Amino acid sequence: YMLTPEGKYLNFSGCGNTLNCNHPVVRNQVVDCLRHWVADYHIDGFRFDLASILGRDSDGTPLANPPLVESLALDPVLARTKLIAEAWDAGGLYQVGNFPAYGRWSEWNGKYRDCARKFLKGDMGQTGEMAQRFSGSPDLYFFRGPTASVNFITCHDGFTLADTVSYNQKHNEANGEMNRDGANDNHSWNCGVEGPTDDPAIQTLRNRQVKNAMAMLFLSQGVPMLLMGDEVGRSQKGNNNTYCQDNELSWLDWSLREQNADLFRFCQSLIAFRKAHPALRHGRFAGVAPGKLEISWHGTKPWEPDWSGTSRVIAFQARLRSDDQDDVVYAAFNMYWESLRFCLPQLESGRRWHLFANTAAESPGDVHPVDGTIPLADDPHQVPVAGRSVVILTSS
Repeated sequence: YMLTPEGKYLNFSGCGNTLNCNHPVVRNQVVDCLRHWVADYHIDGFRFDLASILGRDSDGTPLANPPLVESLALDPVLARTKLIAEAWDAGGLYQVGNFPAYGRWSEWNGKYRDCARKFLKGDMGQTGEMAQRFSGSPDLYFFRGPTASVNFITCHDGFTLADTVSYNQKHNEANGEMNRDGANDNHSWNCGVEGPTDDPAIQTLRNRQVKNAMAMLFLSQGVPMLLMGDEVGRSQKGNNNTYCQDNELSWLDWSLREQNADLFRFCQSLIAFRKAHPALRHGRFAGVAPGKLEISWHGTKPWEPDWSGTSRVIAFQARLRSDDQDDVVYAAFNMYWESLRFCLPQLESGRRWHLFANTAAESPGDVHPVDGTIPLADDPHQVPVAGRSVVILTSS
């Protein structure tokens, strides 16, 4: 373990001690363990909790070229596995965008989570950064490509997506720590009432906000990560630190699949839409040859995005051209509370806009199956976008 000169444990894990990962014996043990999981159990990859610890020296000093991180990246047995870093630790070493990658490591993009949550709840001044996150975070991963960014809005730590739109504050009393455990900066909004409610207007808004978040996630360049249960509206009743709960707070109630069938269907359709549109999942950033991916930014008027500090609105068009396809997706995000009309970019002669999804519409009109007929947009020149909603179009 990492020790102070007095022989006490150094604590960068939040659990009381920290393994001395770059000691030669420990390093070899870690590599041997991972080889075992890959060679004998055919594991596809690994996500490393508090991965910044892997880059600390025996006294806790961050290393520029940590031996263990390099060894895992270059090991021939692990060559085809995914290596994903939670690029921070409990000691304050935050390395999102700067984790030593050696051409192999991807990262949980914590900056994506924070910006997406703030944009979702209508915070001002987020559109500029949100454009970076939609683009695969080139400000963080320009030399590594968008697949280095594992985009997420929720994970096993913190609120579920349903709780992110239902609670302003954490409610961890059941953990026995007087609500002191768990993160305080959740960037959440309860839509008007804290916790469960019978108010149909608030229920409708929460459902829409969950769909808005999913639309952000699956329309972003990079690698989307969905928390199990978010697709069916799973709640932890406001508890954002349920590691110690082996009960209904941490279990998945499979009956939610039927109870929130519209949410499940919306998520399912978004995944199919992403698979059907390579413009949403390109391996290179827009404008980087030979990618041919083009991303243009818009506001309520084409080619006029509002980057001001008061903006809550952004739209983009992603287009991927090649010899055998011309894939175009347009998405308008209105996180303002009133309806706005978005004028659409003009298409070439013979092409028309088709309406794939509108999070403000009632199910089943909120989304259309990819393998079916996606209807034409009512107006080829403009589309109304309700307050706090997302509209997604494609063209053919």
